[in-house]
Parts: sequence; structure tokens; C-alpha cells
Amino acid sequence: MKYVYILQSTEGDHFYVGVTEDLRTRIQKHNAGDVAHSSKYKPWNLKTYIAFTDEQKAFAFERYLKTASGRAFAKKRL
Repeated sequence: MKYVYILQSTEGDHFYVGVTEDLRTRIQKHNAGDVAHSSKYKPWNLKTYIAFTDEQKAFAFERYLKTASGRAFAKKRL
């Protein structure tokens, strides 16, 4: 399984979108500061996640969520 996830910073209105196979470990790494792109705005809370059995669809959805249209979709519906 691949998980596409959205994190929300507890310090301000910052979001992070990613994909992983191990969601719990990945969130722990974000909150420990081990992920360079998200360490500045830690700690993080899991806002939502979606499980995919198809790896290509998971990465395609992650790319979509990182677009302006995808961010608007996520803000309104997720």
C-alpha cells in the first residue's frame, strides 16, 4: 500500500503533501525534524491520508495535490 498524506503544521497555516509506505514512521520523521522540507514548520498533525494499491496512481495523486488546483481541492474537500 502507498499512502498519500497531508500534514498541517500546528505553528501557522502550513501544509505538507507526501507519499509513503509506512505512515506512522514517516510522520515521526517529520516531527523529529528528519525531513528537510518540513522541519521548519514542525510539529505536524495528520490532516488526512488516502491509501492506494496502485503505486502510479498514488504518485499521480500526490503530484495533483501539489498543484494549485489540487491545493484548492484539498482545502475544500479533505
